[in-house]
Amino acid sequence: FRGQFPEDMLFWYQKKGFTVPPFSLEEAELVSQPLDFLGINYYSRHVIRQSQKPPLEAEIVRHPQGEYSDMGWEIYPEGLYEITKRVYDEYAPKALYITENGYPFPDTPLEDGSISDHKRIAYLKAHLVVLSKAIKEGYPLRGYFVWSLMDNFEWIFGYTKRFGLVYIDYETQKRTPKQSFFWYQRVIRQRTPLC
Repeated sequence: FRGQFPEDMLFWYQKKGFTVPPFSLEEAELVSQPLDFLGINYYSRHVIRQSQKPPLEAEIVRHPQGEYSDMGWEIYPEGLYEITKRVYDEYAPKALYITENGYPFPDTPLEDGSISDHKRIAYLKAHLVVLSKAIKEGYPLRGYFVWSLMDNFEWIFGYTKRFGLVYIDYETQKRTPKQSFFWYQRVIRQRTPLC
């Protein structure tokens, strides 16, 4: 958007003795081409404090009142509003999309085969409510994508973390929509997170 590295990061790296090569005029023009939208992936926030730990001289602090997943991620919906506002205020993209937002919960089928994932519904609802606030304030938020439609392979965690709206039985490959799937279907139809 600006054809350059963020000034605060340039200052930090230079203070640490790193050399950051500047963009040439041609490179600056190339990397700052107009975009149709800017996508934001948001899952959680990190509260940090200063420390001597490299490379950023900061360490993550667990918020004592926070609710955390078994991946160590805090549920903090207001952070999605904060990052949406900050990105728009700093870069003024034509449109914003939330390209990823979700949370892993240990979903287990009930005796009748259904998957009750009320915590996922609460997580998604809280995040959509803060996005509604951003839209009402005039931020050009044009879309929202839940991560993920189906349970999947989650990087270093493999198949042990479930983000999907659809449960996958990895042995049989049977797919079962979770309660969050049906809730989100109503959200889309009614165009409100307050379903």
